[in-house]
Amino acid sequence: MKNPGLFYRTLLVVGLVLAALVFLLPSLLGKRPFGLFPDSRVRLGLDLQGGTHLILSVDVDKAVQNSLEMNAEQLRRELRKAGVQVSGVSRPSGAEIQVSFPSEGREKFIGVVENEFPNLHLGESRTEDGVVVQTIAMTREEAARIRTAAVDQSLETIRNRIDQFGVAEPIIQRQGDTEILVQLPGIQDPQRAKELIGRTAVLEFKLVREEPNLQPLIDGTRPMPAGSEILYELEKDQAGGRRRGRPLLVESRTLMTGDAVSDARVRPGDLPDSRVVSLDLNARGARVFEEITAANVGRRLAIILDNTIYSAPVIKERIAGGSAVITGSFTSEEARDLAIVLRTGALPAPVGIAEERTVGPSLGRDSIRQGVISFVVGGSLVVLFMVAYYKLAGVLADLALVFNVVFMLAALAALGATLTLPGIAGIVLTLGMAVDANVLINERIREELRLGKTARAAIEAGYERALPAILDSNITTFLSGIILFQFGSGPVKGFAVTLCVGLASSVFTAVVGTRIVYDHLLARRRLQTVSI
Repeated sequence: MKNPGLFYRTLLVVGLVLAALVFLLPSLLGKRPFGLFPDSRVRLGLDLQGGTHLILSVDVDKAVQNSLEMNAEQLRRELRKAGVQVSGVSRPSGAEIQVSFPSEGREKFIGVVENEFPNLHLGESRTEDGVVVQTIAMTREEAARIRTAAVDQSLETIRNRIDQFGVAEPIIQRQGDTEILVQLPGIQDPQRAKELIGRTAVLEFKLVREEPNLQPLIDGTRPMPAGSEILYELEKDQAGGRRRGRPLLVESRTLMTGDAVSDARVRPGDLPDSRVVSLDLNARGARVFEEITAANVGRRLAIILDNTIYSAPVIKERIAGGSAVITGSFTSEEARDLAIVLRTGALPAPVGIAEERTVGPSLGRDSIRQGVISFVVGGSLVVLFMVAYYKLAGVLADLALVFNVVFMLAALAALGATLTLPGIAGIVLTLGMAVDANVLINERIREELRLGKTARAAIEAGYERALPAILDSNITTFLSGIILFQFGSGPVKGFAVTLCVGLASSVFTAVVGTRIVYDHLLARRRLQTVSI
């Protein structure tokens, strides 16, 4: 073998072409040929294949109220530790809480609030029969921070849920002060996706108050006991549907919330084909849960999700170790969705769908047709220019351009990237960048030929001297594409992916692919001059 380097380079190019065809065939045929090829179809974005467009509205005021409620419960515990006997904690409005305590505990009370709760400030107070009724409100700065954090946390939570739901390259971004834009390309079950996205998933643990007859409380013929509320268990009917079951009287006070959950998993239940959701609690949650179970042995603890009781087991003993179980006759899909919601975190506030649009396939076909037209027109102009200006060298550059497109699409299919209209724009831009590399090489070869060098010497000098300029321009553009992918979202990422993949492919086809053809012709002594 006279030139082993040329043989191995040729073998590399042939191998890459075959690999590209393997990854592209499922997209070209619409199925996996013979069941042996990888399922690597090029996926289309929302603008090409249709999908679901949602604008979600976050109830930030509810987030402030929830935070105030948790502060009230924590304040109750801190005052108990400080020896202040609290006779009542109420919330007369959504923006403040009232605490009642003996007047002799005023100094200790003020000290606890000022030292332990810098996000709260003291308001009006009054004294009645030796009992102080103190109003406490949240500071404006803290309320503004909670509103902003509620949207940010909702954005991250929704993104985590959609990632686990399996949507390819969704668009999830903040819009305005309280809204979140969500686009789900090619979603097959939009209703389930909406339920999973918008599910508040407020997980609460509350104690059950045993009451033999709740009907008078439900009818309103008997007043509701102070600090209590009626919630309903979730049951399955004979047809397998879920319905509201029997009522239970529970304490309004929330002992623990879903922010104590660090992980949630689905595992088999005690009955055949049943599923339960196993919870792992974080360090703080494990400590609180142990205190709750130790202080309430013999009572029932209701596990509540979105104001619905999923289970209310009896606390038989103190439970340490930081684990709990939610039972509720789940199907596998219901248990999986619940585990996703709890694992990715509960939404800090209710999220409603402010706008919903479905992008139909007709719009997608129009977008594809327009994108293909732009690709064909742009590519044809480039091909014609190269042939007219560089003759046979231009034909060789056009051949490299064809392989560049093949490699690019195959790489997108192999990586599982989603092709969007901005992605098509990135492909068209890459075609121009690929031709730019060939232009640099051809111009250097022309200069060497004008100096009277032979075809072999001109080709070798042309590639060698054009390579630094090619690498400089493509590396800087490639780095720009990486930055766009890292900090961009949605369409920007689609553009960045095709740009980066196309740049790597274009450098390979322009520098390695075309050089192999010249080397084969020179090795067989068929190239005495260069048609350039």
